[in-house]
Amino acid sequence: MDDAQETPDLDALAVRAAGGDQQALNQLLIAIQPRVRRICGRMLLYPEDAEEAAQDALLLVSTRIGTFAGRSRFTTWLHAVASNSARSTYRSLKRRSAELPTEELPSAADPRTTSVIAGSRLDFLEALETLGADHPALVEPLLLRDVQELEYSDIADLLDIPVGTVKSRIHSARQIVQPLLIPR
Repeated sequence: MDDAQETPDLDALAVRAAGGDQQALNQLLIAIQPRVRRICGRMLLYPEDAEEAAQDALLLVSTRIGTFAGRSRFTTWLHAVASNSARSTYRSLKRRSAELPTEELPSAADPRTTSVIAGSRLDFLEALETLGADHPALVEPLLLRDVQELEYSDIADLLDIPVGTVKSRIHSARQIVQPLLIPR
């Protein structure tokens, strides 16, 4: 089943679930699980980390489905929830790693086990953290466009801001993030 056929079913299930229909919520959670795993997997390096973020995202969907207002497609709302869950998991993992004794951590990355793509994702997540510290309103539009590949109009609907504002925020975010991604 392709996304075009799947979306109306997900939207209908989401509306019913948001209205308190427990059976619709259960069906919705089963239907979205693979999509949530893909979204989290785009952002986190290790499958175990992506799975942790996916489980957190599914829990958020189940507890916050009532906040889905239907202003945008459910999948657009879901992308935001899953992306934020992946970022939250990354921050949690970063805090936990800082608490480990330093002798347990490798002194340098092993080029045989660290991919360029993986390193780039870590750099990007770090850049998002830096961006979020000074310009939190720029993070979500950039993430939804450049990582989750949502259309500008979908992002505008989700964030309830004009398309021009979305484009402006993404442009500003890219200008701030780009120098942070240049190899040192």
